[in-house]
Amino acid sequence: MLLLCEIISFVLIYQNNAYQRNVMLSSANAITGRILSVSSAVFSYFDLQNINSELLERNGLLQMEVIRLQEQLNNQKIDKTPFNQVFLSDTVLTDSLKRKNYSYRFIPAGVRRNSVNLHRNYITINKGAKDGIRPDMGVISPSGIVGIITDVDENLSVAMSLLHVKTAVSCKIKNTPFFGPLSWKGGDLRYGYLEHIGTHAIFQTGDTIVTSGYSDVFPPGIMVGVIESFKKQDDDNYYSLKVRLTTDFQSLNTLFVIDNVSQQEQIKLEREARRND
Repeated sequence: MLLLCEIISFVLIYQNNAYQRNVMLSSANAITGRILSVSSAVFSYFDLQNINSELLERNGLLQMEVIRLQEQLNNQKIDKTPFNQVFLSDTVLTDSLKRKNYSYRFIPAGVRRNSVNLHRNYITINKGAKDGIRPDMGVISPSGIVGIITDVDENLSVAMSLLHVKTAVSCKIKNTPFFGPLSWKGGDLRYGYLEHIGTHAIFQTGDTIVTSGYSDVFPPGIMVGVIESFKKQDDDNYYSLKVRLTTDFQSLNTLFVIDNVSQQEQIKLEREARRND
């Protein structure tokens, strides 16, 4: 009964008092506006998630296209380049001109778990076998290499991080033929070391280090880091290069898993060659 009386009172005030009516309308409009604003923010948040997912897909496609164009350019150079200059290129040789498709696919993924404070660090990602992930695939971030897939379940995968003392990636000094294994020695997360660079190699601090392409895991030309310093190794015939990594392993979020389309074929062929040796 009390509630009914209050409702009738509000109706009478609203009908017979212009000032009170304006105050009530203004308050109602303010409340309605606030509700709409919050609602809009919520829907915008979910729209941004969809937009971010689409941008990741497009980023992967663009990286695939860049590698395909590099391969086409390299094949064109081969037709016009003397044999002793062929291996100065940064790109790997494929038959993509004939097949007219991509040699690599980039599969977007997110980080579920990431360790950085151990000597053997691993990263769990939110993509698995149902998404086309399999062991021995390379993993990169938008800023550089991250690791290599070791274990795969239906929906999740685990990658051995570059910050693992047993990880070694074939890398090179950009725009040169000088390459060697790059690994992390423990300690500072920011640095890796590129070994077995001959003392006849020409380079300087600040030069860029990229993947060499001399493996079935990473395409050539993926960013790794820059040379910060160097010194001769124990036997004096090689340099050890201290490389400042471009990947920030403490803030990993968006990743790409690299599918080398011809990886299984390459592995099989190389195994047969070793068996016949």
